[in-house]
Order: sequence, then structure tokens, then C-alpha cells
Amino acid sequence: MKKYLVTLLPVLMLSFQPDSPSGAYTPGGAPLSGGQTSSPNDDLKPSISQEKVETLVAKLLTTYHYRKVRLNDSLSSVVWDNYLKEVDGSKTYLLASDVAAFEKYRYQIDDALVNGDLTAAYDLYNVFRKRYQERSEFIKEQLKKPLSFTTDETFNTDREKAVWPKTAEEQNELWRKILKNQELELRLGNRKDSAVVALMTQRYTNLDKAINRIKSADVFQMYMNSFAEALDPHTNYLSPTNADRFNQEMSQSLEGIGAMLREDGDYIRITDILPGGPAFKSKLLNKDDKIAGVAQGDNGPMVNTMNWQVDDVVKLIKGPKGTIVRLQVIAPNALAGAPPKEIRLVREKIKLEEQRAKKEVIEVSDNGRAFKIGVINIPMFYRDFEGARKREEGFSSTTSDVKKFVEELKGEKVDGIVIDLRDNGGGSLTEAINLTGLFIPKGPVVQVRESSGETEVYTDPDPSVAYDGPMAVLVNRFSASASEIFAAAIQDYKRGVIVGGQTFGKGTVQTLIDLNQWLPKEPEKVGQVKMTIQKFYRINGSSTQHRGVTPDIELPSAFSAEEYGESSQPSALPWDQINSTRYEQSRGLDDKILARLRDRFDQRLKSDPELKQLAQDLADFKKAKENTVVSLQETKRRKEREEAERKRTAANKVSQITATVDETGTPTPKKKKDLYLTEAGLVLADYILAANK
Repeated sequence: MKKYLVTLLPVLMLSFQPDSPSGAYTPGGAPLSGGQTSSPNDDLKPSISQEKVETLVAKLLTTYHYRKVRLNDSLSSVVWDNYLKEVDGSKTYLLASDVAAFEKYRYQIDDALVNGDLTAAYDLYNVFRKRYQERSEFIKEQLKKPLSFTTDETFNTDREKAVWPKTAEEQNELWRKILKNQELELRLGNRKDSAVVALMTQRYTNLDKAINRIKSADVFQMYMNSFAEALDPHTNYLSPTNADRFNQEMSQSLEGIGAMLREDGDYIRITDILPGGPAFKSKLLNKDDKIAGVAQGDNGPMVNTMNWQVDDVVKLIKGPKGTIVRLQVIAPNALAGAPPKEIRLVREKIKLEEQRAKKEVIEVSDNGRAFKIGVINIPMFYRDFEGARKREEGFSSTTSDVKKFVEELKGEKVDGIVIDLRDNGGGSLTEAINLTGLFIPKGPVVQVRESSGETEVYTDPDPSVAYDGPMAVLVNRFSASASEIFAAAIQDYKRGVIVGGQTFGKGTVQTLIDLNQWLPKEPEKVGQVKMTIQKFYRINGSSTQHRGVTPDIELPSAFSAEEYGESSQPSALPWDQINSTRYEQSRGLDDKILARLRDRFDQRLKSDPELKQLAQDLADFKKAKENTVVSLQETKRRKEREEAERKRTAANKVSQITATVDETGTPTPKKKKDLYLTEAGLVLADYILAANK
């Protein structure tokens, strides 16, 4: 079975982002659909084919998933909680009595999965549909009432720990505040009351259409993903429509802004930025930004996209090369009540193979001495697999590009080299191994373990070393998978200093399974399963899963492990350890030198004004983010908004490049000081000084 699964998809999925491309349904967001719409009064029902798929998926995931789980009451409870969150994650539509009435199913899901029973899934969703229609009628009536924002009251924007309302009256009061909060946000954008009402009406008309378009296949996908994601965050079920879209998008170049999207509550969220695309080059758009509106050209009207389906938003964003699109964006670090920002991008045709590494030289001064530091930025681990297979001369790869840059930097007489892997979500495992080989003699790089316990050691077979001088690797919370393999190997060999933030912790490998191969008599497509089948381990035996790579020198960060990364996912596979491989460490970087580097950094953290300010701004920002309660009184809310803007501006000091762009949408050469990169250069300078003592 292991061979069958692995050979089913030649290139296994290593990167942590994206779990799905733009236009594809992803678990956790609202479901997608297409084709014929359903009447809100009709109950949705499962098909016989779906019942067969439910049984098959349960068998596959409990037999061949890396985590050997048993279908029992404990897992059943987790699946049910996941499904409740999928259906009504904001706890605003269902009543507490509805949820209580379905508690009888909590410990029956395990049996239902084995028996192909979808009763619980569809019964709950059909009740949700009825409750949604009730809310829709209430909202229409509420929007007819005159706006008033003088009452001193508040609203908690975080519904995660809230409870379902007990009565219709309690639910009406909740929705009154939800609508008032949304109206106030629009009003603070200097809109007239009539414009606010028009936008709100359109927003909920969009939501009505989206809900009414949901079909049986969408409910089935939600339910199956509630099960799949109970095993781990990267295991998903894709319905036939979305499986086709996933495969199509993965194999084609994208024309647009170069961003991967998914639905996330009321908004469309950006799950990944493709290196080389307009969004990446502008530095105006980031992972986890939420899109609230889309406009065409410099003068086109802004279309409010709240409650839209991701397919429809993708259609607005994509367009011919050279045309302009404007987006209203809410940053992931936006404080409660902060306004969206508007950005302007010029569409391009993005080819994945164009996401190449680049180099630069920076200068830092340490202890009165100037140092030339070479920097090689690697946005992803890319490899032209087709060119490699055909043995084409000069086929594009991360390793070949970096090797060329290393030779150029050696020619420029740099004192050391920083490999910048910030926001590098992974890519080719082959490239991670080969790249490591540029900096070490031959030896092991990573271990890959099957669920059976069988472990394979992947090695660099080439004894030659392209660069043996001082080096540092700069990482952050969004350095993942292949990036973690490279950083971990450099750290284990003590070949270089790891600087930055704790990495993502995505140490698993997935493969795609076409379910029609298991149900050959089904006349129609039944979808695919993306399943975790392997786990990565460092050469010292420690897993990169969950914990990631801890830097030798840890810089202040805006991203906590509780909110971002693998450890923020409840179902993430745990960290563990296997036997170490045999490898020979470098003698240039010992514990004594590392202790000296940490002391020097701690001194700068206390004395350097910019570092001190950065640490203080990040601390203030984290504290401000904890407050999710906003005022619904206009005068107070305006003051809150001004304060939120001030703190967001302070937090944005960590960005590398100014927001100024030229007429093509690319950044101008003028750069702000990149404090993280500068600090990596200073750490490397400290290393050079310490090693020469």
C-alpha cells in the first residue's frame, strides 16, 4: 500500500501553504458550489454514492494515515465539534436548544462513518438552513430601521469562546449588535447613512445567494473534512468539482496578482503569496490578509465582497496582464475596529518557475569594523522537474541559482553569507537536500519516516563544498517544511547560525488519492483525499513537526506559536524523536561561541534604540490584540480606531520595503532599514569576530 500511495502522485506535497489554490474549497471556510441552486425550503439529502465514499474515506484514513487512529467515541466527539464549527463557527445562527438536540449524535459519528450513515450531517445542516432563513428575515427588517450610534454599549468581536444564544430574543439582541458594529465600520469610512444601508443590504443579499447555492456535495465535503482534519490539519477531502479545480490550478500558470485564496467567515482570506507575482513584489499584500472589496482600474467602483464565495472573488481579481485591480484589505494584525486599507496592483502572468532566488550585499558595522555581508533570498525551493527528468542543461533549480550567487559573492569578497528563508513555505525536498550540500561535505540531511516505523535517510552524496565561510540562516514563523529541513541540517552540523523566529513546524508529507480507483464501478467522479503519510526528522533524531526549528539567536516577533504555525492547530501531529544518524559536526561553531553571540545580541537589545523600540512596539501590539471588545458609540469608536491605527503603524515597522510603488506596481528601490536582516548581518559579524579570536 505504501508504494501504491506514493507512486500515485509523483511529486509529494511538502510545503505548508497552500493547502488549496485560489478558487478551491478549503476546510474551515464556507463551502463552495456550482451548478443548479437549491430552494431554501428543500432539505438537502445525501446520495448513495456519498454513503459509499464516506465508508471508503473512513477506511483509508484509519488504515493508511500516518497517525494510526481508531474510530471510537473520543474521535467521534472531536469530529462532531469540528462539524459544528464548520456549520456555525460564529455561533450566531443555531440556538443552544438546537445544539443540545443533536448531542445524541456526538458519540455515534464513529459508527456512522463505518456504516455510511450521513443522517447526523444532513439533519444538522438542514436545521441550520432553517435558522439561517429566520435570521435573514430579521436582518432585512433590522436594516430598515434608522441608524443611531449614540448609545454607550460594546460588542465583543471574538465569538470563539461565546455560547450559542438560548432564546430567539437573545439571538435578536446579538444580531442587532453584529449589524450595528458592521454599520459603524462602514460609517467610519465617511459614508452617508444611505450608502451604509445600501452596502449592508447588498452584503446580506450576497450571503443569501451563497447559502442558497449550497448543494448536497458541499455539505458532504464539510462533513468529511470535519473527520479528515481531526486526524491532522493537512488531511482533506476534495469533492469532484474542487478536486478538478485543485489539479488544474496546481498545473497551470496563474494570471492575476499571484495569491492563493480561501473563504474565511465573512471574508476571503489570502493563504499564500506566490513569489514573483505582483502581490509578492509590491509587499502590499500578506498571508492571512482578508479581502473586503475589489475594484477594477483606477476609477472603478469598489465592490463589497463580504459573504461572497471564493470563486466569484477570484473572477473579480483575475484579469488580463497589465490591467489594474484595487483591493480593500484587512491585515491579520489589524486591531478590533481598525479600517481596511486600499491597495493597487497591476496584474501579471505568474509562472511558478519564475519564483527565483536573488542576491544582494549589505554592509554592517560591528565593534568599529565594517563588514560586507552577502544575502541570498530564497522565496521557495523550486525545481524544474521536467527539465531535470530530460537532463536539460541549465534547468532551473534553487541549488544551481544559489551556487551561482555564492560564486559571485565570493568574487565580491564578502565576509559572510546570510541565507534568507523568511516566509519560504517549502517546495522540493530534492532542492532542500542539494542546497544543504553546497555548504557541507557529503552526509545525511534529513530522515523520512513511514507510519510503519520504517525510516529512510536522505543524504548529500557530493563531497564538494561551494562555500565554507561564515554563514547565517534567517528564518521566521512562516519558514516551513523544506526551509525547516535546510535550517535544521545547518544547525545540526553547526555549519551556521540560525537567526530569527521559531519556524512553522510543518514536518509532514501528503499524497493525493483518487477515490475512483477504489470505487471503479461508480459512473461519476467521487473526489480525492489528500492524506498525510510520512514525517520528517532531523539528522539528530528530533522531529521538525510541531516544534519547528528554534533559532540560535531569537529575534523579537509579532507572531506567537499559539496563533500561527503548526502548534496552533489542535489536531497537529505531535513532536517526537527517533534515533540519530551518524554525522560529523563542523568545528567552527561551538557552544562557547554561540553563548558569546547571544550575549552580544542581548546587549544590543538593551542598548540599540531601534531594536528596543521594535521589541516595545511588538509587546504593545500583542497586548492590544488581546482586546477584542469595541465600542458601538461613534465618538468612542473613532478614538479606538485612531489608537488602533497608531499601533498598527508601529507594528508595521517590521516590513522590509516602503509601500511606494511605480506605475507597474513594483516597489521603488528606496528601502526602509530591514531590522531583521541587519540584525542577522550583525550576528554573523559577531560570529566572524568570535571565530577569529
